[in-house]
Amino acid sequence: MDGPLIECVPNVSEGRNKQLLGRLSDLISRQAGVKLLHVDMGYDANRTVFTYAGAPEPVLAASFELYAFCKTHIDMRFHKGSHSRIGAVDVCPFVPVNGIDMEEVIRLANDFGKRIGKELGIPVYLYEQSAKTEERQNLANIRRGEFELLAQKMKDPSWYPDFGPGMPSSKFGATAIGARSFLIAYNINLRSDAPLEVAKKMAGILRESGTSKHPGLFKGLKAIGWHQPQFGCCQLSTNIVDPDNVNMGRLFQSATRLAHAMGYDTDGSELIGLIPKRYLAAAGQCMAAGENQSLEIVINKLGLATLNEFDLNKRILELALESDLI
Repeated sequence: MDGPLIECVPNVSEGRNKQLLGRLSDLISRQAGVKLLHVDMGYDANRTVFTYAGAPEPVLAASFELYAFCKTHIDMRFHKGSHSRIGAVDVCPFVPVNGIDMEEVIRLANDFGKRIGKELGIPVYLYEQSAKTEERQNLANIRRGEFELLAQKMKDPSWYPDFGPGMPSSKFGATAIGARSFLIAYNINLRSDAPLEVAKKMAGILRESGTSKHPGLFKGLKAIGWHQPQFGCCQLSTNIVDPDNVNMGRLFQSATRLAHAMGYDTDGSELIGLIPKRYLAAAGQCMAAGENQSLEIVINKLGLATLNEFDLNKRILELALESDLI
């Protein structure tokens, strides 16, 4: 596609109502100039990640419609799930893909956040590269306390929203909007006999923030341990926020060695959303000591099809974008 291209990856706090999520998918797909690339529905997290791309104006239009729909149809007062969240659309990142620089995407995200706050009455926190303060760059800080403690949190002047009202929307809550670089949402499965404590301990050892006693092994990695009843196992759930420096293959190998040292084993892994081809290829080179491997072999070594089908044409960003936009 000619011209600037951006990606949007909103995380919606609904992962169980297939009819409602189907309506959201249709809403995005109907927007001219936007391609819905992937929908990842998580039952236990009660959360769905939508990935779509296109020129900035239609992507922003689809995103506004998504927010309006979620404000009407999702009531956070009854939401339960394993993933932390502050609102019906918990987070909405915009990512430059082609023909547009980060500064322009930051401007677009800020203008979009202002519109969401003004026209929909939703409190908006700017995060990542759009953040106005260092503390708000980290999404975990914004989510701390979650939906249930939002009203109390907003009484603190340091946590007044960047846009919108100073109190949570009664049904929606609040949202985080911002511009960021590519992020790889990547979960490593543990065998069914591994307890949650093992997954949490592994996360503390591997993530950049480490533990209260020791720094972590991977700078540019966020991680938690959680249990996924849907899959009957625990996972090391990670966000690779600096994929140019955190190699997914090395991370998988490190997690496997760490699990072995604790008397357990990994059982493949799971990618949420899409990944640029270069990062999957780099994972293969790491696991094969510098040798190039086919992407099919890399997928097999990482066990990316262990839990769900993994279709290269739908999960590699460049391949997914090759088809004509609607």
